Amino acid sequence: MTSHTDPSYVIFDGDTDAWAYQFMRGWKANERVDFNFFDAHSLDTMTSRAQSEDYVKQNLEERMRQSSAAIVIIGEKMKNLYRFVRWELELALDLKLPIVATNLSDSRQQDANCPPIIRDQCVVHVPFKMRVIRFALDNWPDEYRRMSAVDRGGGARHYGSQIYAKLGL
Repeated sequence: MTSHTDPSYVIFDGDTDAWAYQFMRGWKANERVDFNFFDAHSLDTMTSRAQSEDYVKQNLEERMRQSSAAIVIIGEKMKNLYRFVRWELELALDLKLPIVATNLSDSRQQDANCPPIIRDQCVVHVPFKMRVIRFALDNWPDEYRRMSAVDRGGGARHYGSQIYAKLGL
């Protein structure tokens, strides 16, 4: 299995779920942990100009365009966020990026906190567990890109119990 090293854009609630994003960065930084993703948020640092919503959106759009997948960290408040999160999700869908939805609720499939804009879209839903997130990043982008438009119209995706057993989860 190859390690996902293409840029991945992470979408999360910066007010309540930043801890989960930091966990992912920590998994990546720990040499003893087999987890790798190229974080599109680290491509450059936004400066004090980040006060401007237009500047932020322009910067985030460029980062997303350089990404091969989007990871959405779904916490309790995610479904109610619109200012940036909805815009980021719309952009990911417009760019036809494969989306991995990681549920902080530990649900293995789409849960009630899923933002409406990606609910029932061709998005793979996994719990916020390092091994299954790594598996999804290693497999979902290629699987998604091979799908026909008809297959992509089939709604939300999730992995079966055999994948979780194989991953020791």
